[in-house]
Amino acid sequence: EEARNIGNIPTMSSMSRIQKEYKEIQENKNAGLSVEFVNESLIHWKGWIKGPEGTPYETGTFFVDIRIPDSYPFVPPKMKFITKIWHPNISSQTGAICLDILKDEWSPALTIRTALLSLQALLSAPEPDDPQDAQVANQYRSDYPAFAARAKHWANTYAGDPEEMVEKAHKDAIKQITDMGFSERAAREALMKHDWNVEQSLNAMF
Repeated sequence: EEARNIGNIPTMSSMSRIQKEYKEIQENKNAGLSVEFVNESLIHWKGWIKGPEGTPYETGTFFVDIRIPDSYPFVPPKMKFITKIWHPNISSQTGAICLDILKDEWSPALTIRTALLSLQALLSAPEPDDPQDAQVANQYRSDYPAFAARAKHWANTYAGDPEEMVEKAHKDAIKQITDMGFSERAAREALMKHDWNVEQSLNAMF
């Protein structure tokens, strides 16, 4: 018998759909987007999309927080940008998104993958007349070159390549430990053992 929808726990049928959607995205990583579970939770994901070519965002990889409500797929997933972005339809402060399919235009026929593709399309074609961030929308309409320059600067500053960002974080962690007198080799070994957590690594080394 199908599990009833109690509290924040999705039904068995929506759980199997969520798993299927996750697998499909994982199998199509070349689409310029992907997802991973947050803390191994089936209903909290982190997604990322590559900035579309020919836009101020093309150098960036943008991370999106995805929370799947218990009534999914009958209500849309809750999404917001984790990566700071300069865009008329995305809050430069909170990452909140103004996109019709994440609100009243959602349909159970849509998926999280189509929602992420729609976000990618939104980066290609902003809609400044239906803004989430009025300041950005005003700049987009009144001084597009200044908007594009700032959007590009933010993409370069905040939306780096994920592998490069991980590498930089690892280098920073190693430096924090070598600055305390340990060798680079000892620092790297301790960090790898403790999942690159500097505090835990130092505790173990002391």
